Order: sequence, then structure tokens, then C-alpha cells
Amino acid sequence: MSSNRKSAFSGDSRSEKPKDGEAGDFSGPIKPIGTHDVSSGLSIGDPRSKKAKGDALVSSPSLTKPSGNSGVSSGVSIGSPNSKNPSGPIIQTTKTSVSSGVRSKAAVSSGVRGKAIVSANVGRVMSFKDVKFGPHESELRFRLIHFWEARNVRTKLLIGLEMLLIDQEETIIQGFIPAGRMDTYLPHMRTGGIYRLHNFFGSNNKTLYRVSEPSVTITFSSTSVLSDLEDSSVCFPEDRFRFYGYEEFNAACDLKGDLYDYVGHIKLVNGQVLNDSLVVDEAEIASTRRVLLHVQTHDGPVMKMYLWDKAASDFGERFKASGGTASVILVTTLNPKRYGGALCLSSMASSRIFMDSDVQATRDYLNWLNSNLDVAKRVDADVVTKTETVTIGELFSYMKQADAKVAWFECIATIGDVVHGSGWYYIGCGGCHTKATKGPTTLMCKKCGKSDIVGVAQYLAKISVYDNNDQAVFVLLGDSGHELSGKKASELVESYFEANEDEGSDHLVPVPQALIDTIGQTRKFIVKVSTHNLTGKTQTLTVTKVLTPEDPDIGVNLEESDGERVKRAAENIEGEEPKRAKCG
Repeated sequence: MSSNRKSAFSGDSRSEKPKDGEAGDFSGPIKPIGTHDVSSGLSIGDPRSKKAKGDALVSSPSLTKPSGNSGVSSGVSIGSPNSKNPSGPIIQTTKTSVSSGVRSKAAVSSGVRGKAIVSANVGRVMSFKDVKFGPHESELRFRLIHFWEARNVRTKLLIGLEMLLIDQEETIIQGFIPAGRMDTYLPHMRTGGIYRLHNFFGSNNKTLYRVSEPSVTITFSSTSVLSDLEDSSVCFPEDRFRFYGYEEFNAACDLKGDLYDYVGHIKLVNGQVLNDSLVVDEAEIASTRRVLLHVQTHDGPVMKMYLWDKAASDFGERFKASGGTASVILVTTLNPKRYGGALCLSSMASSRIFMDSDVQATRDYLNWLNSNLDVAKRVDADVVTKTETVTIGELFSYMKQADAKVAWFECIATIGDVVHGSGWYYIGCGGCHTKATKGPTTLMCKKCGKSDIVGVAQYLAKISVYDNNDQAVFVLLGDSGHELSGKKASELVESYFEANEDEGSDHLVPVPQALIDTIGQTRKFIVKVSTHNLTGKTQTLTVTKVLTPEDPDIGVNLEESDGERVKRAAENIEGEEPKRAKCG
């Protein structure tokens, strides 16, 4: 460990004897360093499993294995889709032995802002399962599996640091460090590190989006002392997964309850079929902060999986590192949601990504996949690329959800009117369609960097639409207006000025008859729920494509093909009156 970790984190220099008396000193068989032992007696995520009461907790009978060997203690292979699966998640624990700590290094206290405090006394050790609500002066020993920032969903204000911890009894519990104490502890923390903690508070665990079963959270208090644990004969598991399959996720959909893990194989990446030539655009992921996967466990139903922010970038990095060949994915703490009647899995701030040979669970699934390629290829890719169909009311409900993200949906609606009195088009760059800016004598494009461009009229028309229960305003952007009216905006504007030569270039062109004639038509609109919708700035939804309800093109992936066009054209173009295109 580096020198800056020689201090542990703490809130007080006192090293008092614990008062709880609830747990004793732990001892156990010594497992040789470097040995990996995965226990798994059931089929992970089997969607056809039979249910019984209780969680399936799979563990090996002993921690002692020959040095250098790795194995799976199981009655049925993890990859097998034919095993009987009890109700609840399938628990898989990865164990490893480390030399890790009855001896500890000096501690750091939040009360003294990082100054070294010797706190090496060994106190009575408490296990996670014995932690109750209230203050504790006992000692905890654990591995830090993962940590992430907790922020207010609306304001993005930093609340603190959340952690996932595991003790030697394979119990996982959530930890929390308030924002005001993060500076003391965070510089010394590392994923996978083994620690001992003196003095803490057992807080009530949150009821929404929990990542562990216990009803309490280990909260660092002002007197907490965290130090590195060394030279221990105790085996601390490396990780522990709680797997759900399609049926379990479907049952938990939209309940905002516990977050479970998923393992399966990838069918599509952003609408592209997985093959040797697939290249993931990391720049696009950085810009959109989103990856859409279609995934499947064994031969079960295909699901959409949305990876956001860090999970999206982690996927891009890992997929690139694999040379574009990775096919198995494991994602932790997923939130199951239903969009337009279809089950989707959405990553959270706590989510982690593993692929192919990263952990034992992915290695086991990869072995199954390589032996069952015919099963994995049974689903037609065209089936899974449809955008979910939702009602107008469901669109509004989605926009109000605290964890909603930018997304595309299908919505069947009838056109009630075309909004008059405002511009129905804008002048964009003839090359990239970005809104043109007016220079001293020419039109300019900021995106292309050109100071003299040819302006081309592009649709920016608002229409009022309705379905059986609700009404909304959609804005037709770019080619979507052409798809609805059958006429290009540039043609309509040009024909108007040809018939009205006396009008100046700043004249407001009235809504053309081609748009008015669409009133009363029922169409299928591909609409984008944008950041402006999610922040409450507007409820007007952008249309990226217009189809007839029976259009055969509905089966193609429309999100990515139209997303770039929307991104190019949607910058700062609402609310301004259109100008006449400059030629030359």
C-alpha cells in the first residue's frame, strides 16, 4: 500500500473496548493465496425455473482448496437453463484468500482531518448480521467491494459516498459516508481493500433502490476509525452477486425496490448486430452518455438494457479492450422498468460492468454460450429492434419519473391542429442542418465553421395531437415534417416567395396547406423525450420520424438513425421566427 494509505479513517483517537459483546473473534481455515473458489449450485438467471420460497444461497462446503486451482462447487452448471430454480435471486459468491489483518496500520480520524492516530488495538469483532440500529463501538472487518457518489436526483447535490461491503460470513451490507466526511476517508479507499472499522452508527437502510438485504446501513460517524487490516487468516470473499432472470425482473418491474444483477449474452449494441466487424463509437457514448443493449439469458426473452453515464463508458472501454469480441455481460444493481409495456433494465449509479472472462459467473456463462451457439442465435434481431409503443399519458408519466433518462418512444396519435402564429421552419446549414446564424452580410454555421453558407429551410412545426385520453404538442423537426406532409420545407418556402415576390426576407411565411391537410390523420410518431422534457422546461415532444400505423419500417431501430439528426438540428432553434433562406 502507498504511503498515503498508512493512515486509516476515523473520527476519534479513542480506542475503547466495545460494549456490544455480540460477536467474537473470527477464525477459519487458511486458504492459499491466489486460489479462487466460486460456489454456484444453480442456473443463474434461468427464466424457466420452478419457484419455491426463499433465496437460493449457494456456498462451497469449505474454503480450503489446493493452491493455484480454481473451480466451481455446483450440482448444475451455471450456464444450464434446465435446472430447478428456487424463488428469489440466485446468490453467487466469489471467494479468495488474502493476507489481511489482525494487524492494522495507523488510523485517520475525521475529527483531526487526516492526522495519524495509532489505533491498532484488536477489539471484539461484530459480524454484519449482528448490526442493529443505533451507535456501536465494536469492530467490523470487511472487504470494500465498490463505492460511488450519492447525489440528489433533481439538484445533483452531493449527499455522500455509498459503499458495498462484505464480511467473512459472506454477508453484504451497504455503507455510507456523509459528504462532510468524504475528504477524510476517500483518499485512502480502494476497491477490493480489506479494512477494520471502529465506532459507527447503524442507520435504517433506505427502502428504495436497495443494493443489499440488511435493514441497516453502516454509517461513518464523527468517532469512526477506519484502518487497513493485515496478516489475517480469515478469507474475505471478493464479491457476491444476486442474479435475477426475466421472470423475476418482470415481477419486480417499476416497484423501485431492491436492485438485482443480470448475466446473459448480448444480441445488439445500439441497434447493431453483434459480429466481428462491430465497432463501438466511444466519442458517441461520451456525448450521449448512453448505450442501448439487447440481451438474453439462455433462450429466454430478449430484453432491452440501458447503460447510462459511467456504466455506458465502462462498457465502451471493456468492449473495445476485447477487440469487439465480447459477448457475455454481467451488470449489477439494475432497475427494471416498463416502457410502453416492454420490460427494460436500466443501470444505476451503483452498477458495475463485467464481461466474458472478468469473473467466474461470466466465465461459466461464456462456457455455456460457446456450447449452445445455435440456441443463442434463435431470436431474430428484427424482433428486438422495435421502439416501445406508448400512449400520450404514459409519455407524460415517464417524464415525471425521478430516474427518467433521454429516450425514444413510438406513440400513435391523431393530428388535431397545426399551431399557427409562430414559425413552422428554420433556416439551417445546407450541409449539417444546424441552425444558421446571421452574419453582417452572410449566413454562417458554427458547427461547420463556415462564414458563408447556403441556407436551407428545415421543418420546425408544432402540431397538436391526441389519443383516446390525452392531448400533447409535438414539434416536427427536419425530415419528420417531410414524412408527414410529403413536401420538403425548402420547396414550400421557395414556392411561397415565388408567388409573393414583394414580401421581404423577414416575412413570416404562413403555415402551408400541405401541413393543414394532415389534420385528422392518425400516424405513428417516433418521439424523443429530451433533457428539456425531463427538467420540466417544456412538455413539447420532438418528433424524429413519422410512420403510418401499418408501416413495415416500424421493425427497424429508429433511435440511433434519427438521434444524430435531432442532435444536429435541435440546438437553440425553438422560439425564433424563421428567416428567408439566403442563396449564394
